[in-house]
Amino acid sequence: MANRRNFSAAFKAKVALEALRGDQTLAELAGRHKIHANLITKWKRQAFMRGETRFTRAKADLKHARYAAGRARRSRIASSTATASAAAAMAGQT
Repeated sequence: MANRRNFSAAFKAKVALEALRGDQTLAELAGRHKIHANLITKWKRQAFMRGETRFTRAKADLKHARYAAGRARRSRIASSTATASAAAAMAGQT
């Protein structure tokens, strides 16, 4: 089974702009770039709506969510460690 190919935001924007220019048909562009014409249509619509930032937004949101989750996890671990240390210190004092 073939692996799914990933395309950079710059490549998607370049192909979308070529399609919007209208010098070649979608079939010609798809053949030249070895991608399906439906991808070009999708990228063209996205580029028209938001420009190149549309292609990178989902990755940036995912990266931010992972960072926030890791930070929250580290905070919980530090909090539970501090609580356990304080409890052990108090137990040793009595």
